[in-house]
Amino acid sequence: MSQCIRLYLSLMFLGAALSLGASQVSAMGGGRHGGDGGDGGGGSTATGNPAFVGSHYSGSGTCVECHDGLTDNQGNDISIVRAWSTSMMANAARDPYWKAKVAAELSRNPQLSGEINDKCSRCHAPMANDSASKDGADMELLGNGGFLDPGNPYFDHAMDGVSCTLCHQLEDDGKLGTLEGISGHYSVATYANGVDRPAYGQYTDVLTGPMRMKVQFTPQYGAHTVTSEMCATCHDLKTPFVDAAGNLASTSPETEFPEQMAFTEWSNSDYRAGGSREQTCQGCHMPKVAGSVKIASKPSHAQQREGFGSHEMLGANTVMLDILANNRQELRVRAVGLEEKIERTRAFLQTAAEIELISTSISEGMLEAQVRVTNHTGHKLPTAYPSRRAYIHFLVTDGAGNTVFESGRLNSNGSIAGVAVDEDSATYEPHYQVITDQDQVQVYEPIMGDSDGNVTHTLLRGAMYLKDNRLPPSGFDKLAVPDDVRVAGTAATDPDFNSGSDIVTYRVPVGAASSLTVTAELNYQAQSYGHLQDLFQDSDLPEVAAFQSMFETRGVLAETLASATVQVN
Repeated sequence: MSQCIRLYLSLMFLGAALSLGASQVSAMGGGRHGGDGGDGGGGSTATGNPAFVGSHYSGSGTCVECHDGLTDNQGNDISIVRAWSTSMMANAARDPYWKAKVAAELSRNPQLSGEINDKCSRCHAPMANDSASKDGADMELLGNGGFLDPGNPYFDHAMDGVSCTLCHQLEDDGKLGTLEGISGHYSVATYANGVDRPAYGQYTDVLTGPMRMKVQFTPQYGAHTVTSEMCATCHDLKTPFVDAAGNLASTSPETEFPEQMAFTEWSNSDYRAGGSREQTCQGCHMPKVAGSVKIASKPSHAQQREGFGSHEMLGANTVMLDILANNRQELRVRAVGLEEKIERTRAFLQTAAEIELISTSISEGMLEAQVRVTNHTGHKLPTAYPSRRAYIHFLVTDGAGNTVFESGRLNSNGSIAGVAVDEDSATYEPHYQVITDQDQVQVYEPIMGDSDGNVTHTLLRGAMYLKDNRLPPSGFDKLAVPDDVRVAGTAATDPDFNSGSDIVTYRVPVGAASSLTVTAELNYQAQSYGHLQDLFQDSDLPEVAAFQSMFETRGVLAETLASATVQVN
């Protein structure tokens, strides 16, 4: 999760691989399944065959021939499938943290296995989920015979993640962006005649013949494909919750737990449609390629297109990209270029926020510094699954480089010195207006509470947020937003916390030091240490043990989003 999944893909044509040569098909993974419910004879490779052809969907490998090998007017590679392949969208079903959480949730709440398998595969293995649903097949993710088992007839569908023919078949059924359309409730129609399957895109004047002939999809205009409402399908996600006895306690979709609500956060920001900073999800995560470009190499007379969006699907999870790059065989990773994707993701993260030292002064051996943090994204920072956090590292050193005061020091295991949840996962760090001690750290995070009001890290026990002081986006009025995105905890009454920013005051003793360097950093972690210690209690589960091993040898502990330094004499 669920890590982070963005359901929008803006490619117009889906290209064909039915005419790929044998060497090309081999490179894509060998044979292909002949249908959504059976094996066409070639079978699947261990990594999944992206060139599969099914009754409802076809894999990304069928798009390569026409939609890779593309360049912009400056010669930059804008190949669609290649760019997408390094995204968390493409690797949604390979994500070892997601698999570990699914396994743990199944172990802790086996009575809800049907709901867990269905909901967790809708957005991480959507083609497998939808195909199995339409075919009346079993809906199971893990273990022998599950979607992630190479012997499962939907294995190729699952391993292709959130792929081309899933996103480009999503219909505008009037429910996009509504309660009925979120939480993976997308609509993809069934067509008796294969060539009538749509390939929705942003352009109106399209050639239909080549794709109908080669891959049995008909390209057509779909205005919804460039709207944030399409992304809401999976990025507004509500989940049921149970009480201490394991009984279902949520009574309707309205009462379910808001696991992630990026779309609703955006809808209550200045970035919403009609807002003063209007920008769609795609505008940031799939930025437009400059100038006019060909988005298909075939036919040769394909016209140039304006406003085409890159398919890199830039996100915020360098940790998982690092784990994918360093555990390729175990995670069945096919994509190349993950190391470069990490660097581009890091650069993208560094546009997300700003931190400023807006005032500093020393009086009678006491330093007072005001730090302002500003969110430049169109949603909360961080958003998505409630394992993520941002925090301020505040450091004061003297003229000799000695540390005088430090709040938010990162330890070598990824924990943060002084943060309560990293020492005891049943507790959490409060929101601060004023910090006076090194064990006080400003952490912007969501903390789940169960139906009894206790801290929980089990999603299906999550009934509310005990703390949610994630930085709101510009235009977000904490006093007027819906409950699903409300500010929770003491940040709700902090007058400096609202509408895109927060101010924290540090008052710290510095003695007689005559020259000080004050540095403030805003750092970010996709998986918080304390949250994971709760997960690792289930290390007897193979999925959890595998993820723990990978996580403990990861190459990324935290990302610095922004920093500021001043000299104080």
